[in-house]
Amino acid sequence: MSRDRGSRRLRGLDRSALIAASVTALSLTASGCVVVHGEREVLPAATRAEAAEALRQFTTAYNKADEAYDSSLDADHTTGALADIDAARLKAGHANSPGGNTSHTPLKLTDAKFTIPKKAGWPRWFLADARGNKGGDARWLLVFTRDGLEQPWEVAYLTLTAAGDVPEFKTDKDGWAEAVPANSTDLAVPPAGLSKGYTSYLKDGGDAFAAGAHTSQWRELRRKQAIRPGLARQYIDEPLTHGDYAPLALRTTDGGALVFFTTRHFEKQTAAQGTSVPTPNKDVLALTTGEIKQSLTLEFISNEVALDPPKGSGEQQVEVLGRIQGLTAARGG
Repeated sequence: MSRDRGSRRLRGLDRSALIAASVTALSLTASGCVVVHGEREVLPAATRAEAAEALRQFTTAYNKADEAYDSSLDADHTTGALADIDAARLKAGHANSPGGNTSHTPLKLTDAKFTIPKKAGWPRWFLADARGNKGGDARWLLVFTRDGLEQPWEVAYLTLTAAGDVPEFKTDKDGWAEAVPANSTDLAVPPAGLSKGYTSYLKDGGDAFAAGAHTSQWRELRRKQAIRPGLARQYIDEPLTHGDYAPLALRTTDGGALVFFTTRHFEKQTAAQGTSVPTPNKDVLALTTGEIKQSLTLEFISNEVALDPPKGSGEQQVEVLGRIQGLTAARGG
């Protein structure tokens, strides 16, 4: 499984940290609310105690699943991009080590800070920002969502960022944050347009995104890898914007937003006549269908976190702070 986890592409992250990641993003109406069963009162998504308990439950379930290589053990606590990435990782792990993860080290999240927006109706969601025992000095950002009081809190986005990259959030007098509607027009790019804008940038370039590890440097790496002696690589990028993959955004103190969004990526490797595709590692083979002859197509899910500046104020480029990417399927041909 490919780890960009981070996203926030932090090359120092260990494999376990990169494995861990992403958050569900759910659609918002123009008002920023989804009214269900007539619930119109604007309320905090959770109490701080409830948020802390949700983080504890997620960590416990994640560790059980990782130790056993069994995705059923944390399936009730993940959704969206993270669910896709995590389930594929555990599937590959189980295929190669049916007895469980012999190198399991429990994930520990400490120094947790919770940013909880007020909103009406469902879904409701909040951000947990914690220090992990994996990933060096990176901060672990987890977005929890749920669709009703009887539903469990699930992590849809999990990304890692440098400690100093987490922005200050706008809050009211009681400390509750502000959720930014997906179609908000007061940002450089509406949150609903970031996934499509990002995939377009990866293909054609442009100036909508600031230079960095997950933008200009990734494009340059792809360019170098596209054609090598005996092997060609083709890339296709697709936006994911609906349901559990919809973007989620929090207002920052400067009027901008921190936005979580999801994308899908394909990489097709084609060997020249008379040669063959390099044999992939055992984790890739565990997720591969079909016989690898002249080609291998890899499918990845990626979740990103970005700073989206307020429209018309100084710098208008979106800065991608982190990205976690995981292989979810592969096909030989």
